[in-house]
Amino acid sequence: MTDQTIFERRESTVRSYCRNWPVVFEKATGAEQITEDGERYLDFFSGAGALNYGHNHPVLKKALTDYLADDNVIHSLDMYTVAKREFLETFEETILEPRGLDYRVQLPGPTGTNAVETALKIARKATGRTDVVSFTNAFHGMTLGSLAVTGNSMKRAGAGTPLYHSSTAPYDDYLDGSTPDFGWLERVWADSGSGLSLPAAVIVETVQGEGGLNAARTEWLQTLAELCERFGVLLIVDDVQAGCGRTGRFFSFEEAGIVPDIVCLSKSLSGLGLPFSATLLRPNLDLWEPGEHNGTFRGFNPAFVTATAALREFWADDTFAAQVQERSAELRTGLEEIAAQIPGADYRGRGLLAGIRFEDPDMAEQVAAEAFRRHLLVETSGADSEVVKVMPPLTISAAELQQGLDILREATTSTAAAAA
Repeated sequence: MTDQTIFERRESTVRSYCRNWPVVFEKATGAEQITEDGERYLDFFSGAGALNYGHNHPVLKKALTDYLADDNVIHSLDMYTVAKREFLETFEETILEPRGLDYRVQLPGPTGTNAVETALKIARKATGRTDVVSFTNAFHGMTLGSLAVTGNSMKRAGAGTPLYHSSTAPYDDYLDGSTPDFGWLERVWADSGSGLSLPAAVIVETVQGEGGLNAARTEWLQTLAELCERFGVLLIVDDVQAGCGRTGRFFSFEEAGIVPDIVCLSKSLSGLGLPFSATLLRPNLDLWEPGEHNGTFRGFNPAFVTATAALREFWADDTFAAQVQERSAELRTGLEEIAAQIPGADYRGRGLLAGIRFEDPDMAEQVAAEAFRRHLLVETSGADSEVVKVMPPLTISAAELQQGLDILREATTSTAAAAA
């Protein structure tokens, strides 16, 4: 048994993942993590979506080690560097131009919540309005602005202060699946006597990664985009977890054919798990005064380097996206087969951001725990942790994916049998 006493003695009780996976990891490659005792675990967690290309991808790792070995700039705030130039040029050439997108790239602090806070601030500055509409079961981050548009009551309570200038609307299928979801918004936005001011923006996840893997339908997203455009309300898509290829295309909103006013990216943007975020703005929204929004670590050059390598390696053409879509179809088939064995269970999500919802929330936690005992890492999702969440690396092979599905099937069957 490895020594874990230092963690218990010195680390804050706020730690969470280690409570479900009480081992000490030492090495990792591809879709696998290895403990210091040599035990191997298949990783269908992918750093909560920060490791879309797996652990220590050799192309990205070489780009980083070569950069570090040559005494290149590490920290530079927002000064010009060769690494930043190469990232921006590559992002423009491989992502923006092929999709006909014209965004300014703002580089805030290095995490997802920094990208969201940036989006909320510029939306309010650009419109002169204060309120932002978010959706039931949304998750956008843990700082105060992001928490104000997050649904989870436990996380909101952690703020210790009232959370202002936000309101909540029903996400797709939150009601009965047929109720016009935007009827209320349309009515109150159009009615000067409604008592509700027109908001600065609406912020939405196309797939709610933390909120239960609810996936918005194409027509729902299109209707939302049309409504926002009609009323002059800015549309923010939080693509922190569902972006960077997780749903089969670089941006999760591409399938719906919409063009948000603002896009939030982070997690796998660096490709190697290095902290990095970006907020994409329509050019007419880039209204900042120099330094009006800033951060000490908004110019982390090693992340530029690995992000550039990832874009060149995976997004220079459509080959990788096609592979992700193929794995996604295999994952959906496997998860639907497992769900069919459990009364009331059903498939949730889209792409390689998917899972199984159980009627009994306790079962999801038990299945995840049993999967860990069988050396598969999966987490749970949803307001009551009722969904087993499956996020393998996008680079996973068909054989590895099937291996993980087999373990998950065994874990589900075993859990159901024990509960019978």
